[in-house]
Order: sequence, then structure tokens, then C-alpha cells
Amino acid sequence: MNDTDASNGFSPQERASMKARSAELKAEAKRAKDSEKAAADAQDVLSKIEGMPDGDRELALRLHAIVADVAPGLSPKLYYGQPGYVRDGKVVVFFRSGQQDKVRYSTFGVSPEAQLDDESGLWATSYALIDPTEAAWSRLAEIVRRAAGAA
Repeated sequence: MNDTDASNGFSPQERASMKARSAELKAEAKRAKDSEKAAADAQDVLSKIEGMPDGDRELALRLHAIVADVAPGLSPKLYYGQPGYVRDGKVVVFFRSGQQDKVRYSTFGVSPEAQLDDESGLWATSYALIDPTEAAWSRLAEIVRRAAGAA
């Protein structure tokens, strides 16, 4: 049998993500002030990144720095137990650790909140990250900038 439990259809990694999201929502509800929430959210994201396995930690830190640089209007916040970046409380872009998800590669993703719409009517919603080149990081920075509406 594979990693998916036949009784409920979710893999162990999916169940862990759902539990992490539930815990995030509970912790968020306990925080009283917006400034406290923002500081705690930022610390939660940095703690999560620091706890990632080698390789994924460096990818997540690089993405975190890119978001801070090109989209300062986005705030860090955990999203299903992984780093996400929000505007008006809604996730715009996020990172998923491939090693923690037990998949072949880590991903950078954009949500429907991202402002990537273009005349073609077609755009990617996630990107595989396997040892990105400097050109790939530059492209990712431009995607973050566009997704945040900071074109």
C-alpha cells in the first residue's frame, strides 16, 4: 500500500499539513493585537525555515529575502505549516519544502490572490525549485513583484 491511507484518502504529509493549518488558526485567534500577530507570524515563519532540512532551508531563506526586497507589502505567515506571504490576510505566494512533503522537489507557488493575469489567459501557479540558477532567482523575483501587484 502507498502513503495514502485507504480509509480517508489523505497521505501522512497531507494530514500533517491540515493539523498544522488548524494549529496556525488557533494560535492566530489567541493573538490580540495586529502588531503582535505580525511579529509573531514573522517569527513563526523564520522558525519554520530554520527547522527545515539543508537545501530546503537555503531555498526558503532566499525566497524570504526576495519577498522582503521586491514585495515589502507582503507579510510572512505560516500557510499549512510552510512559509507564506500575505496581503490583507490572504496568501499571495508561498514555499513548500519538498523534503518535508517527501516529494522530489520543493515548490514556489502563487495563489489566486496573485495578480498574474495577462492577455494570454495562461500562467503558472507553481514552480519546481531544484538548485535554481541566478537567472531563475531573478525570474522568481519578477514573479513575486507581479504577484504582489508591485509591477
